Amino acid sequence: MEDKLDELIFYKMSLELWDDCWNDCEVLGKDFRGKEVASQLIRAVGSISANIEEGYGRGFGKEYPQFLRISRGSARESKGWYRKSKFLLKEEVINERIAKLDSIISMVAKSIKTLEEKRR
Repeated sequence: MEDKLDELIFYKMSLELWDDCWNDCEVLGKDFRGKEVASQLIRAVGSISANIEEGYGRGFGKEYPQFLRISRGSARESKGWYRKSKFLLKEEVINERIAKLDSIISMVAKSIKTLEEKRR
């Protein structure tokens, strides 16, 4: 069965980021300080797709934009945790993740704006 949610580019990207994060947490988990960062990072990154899923599942009423806002906030939080992981992850990896997060944030923000303009 096809799910229309899978057609959203920012959702697909959030799932790709989850896979990336999973691997990054393996690296972070090798250091006792990195374990704390990994714990926060996995929660923040997981929250991006989870809130898109929940909001989408509730339909396109008032709740969907709110869940997208939460997802956007989690993406911003994830950027912060990636920046804090600079002592254990390669700069190149961090820059790639932040670029993906910036794209997700931009697309989600545009979707929020579009949904709210349609309701007016």
